Amino acid sequence: MLHYSKYIHETSTDWVTFVHGAGGSSSIWYKQLRDFKKHFNILLLDLRGHGNSKPNIKDAFDEKYTFDSITEDIIEVLDHEGIEQSHFIGISLGTILIRNLAENHSHRVKSMVMGGAIMKLNFRSQVLMRLGIICKSIVPYLWLYKFFAFIIMPNKNHRESRLLFVREAKKLYQKEFVRWFRLTSEINPLLRFFRAVDIQIPTLYIMGGEDYLFLPTIKKVIKSHMDSTLYVVENCGHVVNVEQPVVFNEQVIQYLNNLNTKR
Repeated sequence: MLHYSKYIHETSTDWVTFVHGAGGSSSIWYKQLRDFKKHFNILLLDLRGHGNSKPNIKDAFDEKYTFDSITEDIIEVLDHEGIEQSHFIGISLGTILIRNLAENHSHRVKSMVMGGAIMKLNFRSQVLMRLGIICKSIVPYLWLYKFFAFIIMPNKNHRESRLLFVREAKKLYQKEFVRWFRLTSEINPLLRFFRAVDIQIPTLYIMGGEDYLFLPTIKKVIKSHMDSTLYVVENCGHVVNVEQPVVFNEQVIQYLNNLNTKR
């Protein structure tokens, strides 16, 4: 089972589950924890191979690294804790896992908050992925990761996010990185399906105005997905929760509280 931490609110029955991106860990939410604990029960996860969810010799998460199998890891934790429903907050690749979880287990998802959401890989992104596939077994993974982090977060004000994710990625093994990178073969058809299907679960996309690779697609998606809202954080890149935590926390907590008011 995945490593996780939970924080129980004295009166609230609402759960918020945080899902980090590839190469990160639950520690990337350190700027959210204090504010969100005031309103909700919190579940922080380390995805397989990340943070403290390291496989051991006897139980190595087997070889099935698919979006479905990784999604089921999250469901296993929810079942273990008896959490029937949760709001889900994700960043980057974590948003793909949340959307996939909602497809497979829609009754478990109260809402989705998608930070730095990935809903399409543009031409430049696809070239980077193909380069990574070619080089993943011969080039040290950290070199590739640093390169990708710079392409996705190129500006001076993105530096904190870049350094944070590279620091977390250092905790991965080369073998784990390769396993996760194989998921790229699933991404395009999966994202095409996500764009085409309106899942009709309340969704907040919170994107940096400088998230050049992924923001244009989200602007198109919300026009056809009726229960979706977009909030753009100006002067901010891909990792909105790290670069602009005050704005991120205020907007997301307000969104979730408004949903509760409507119920």
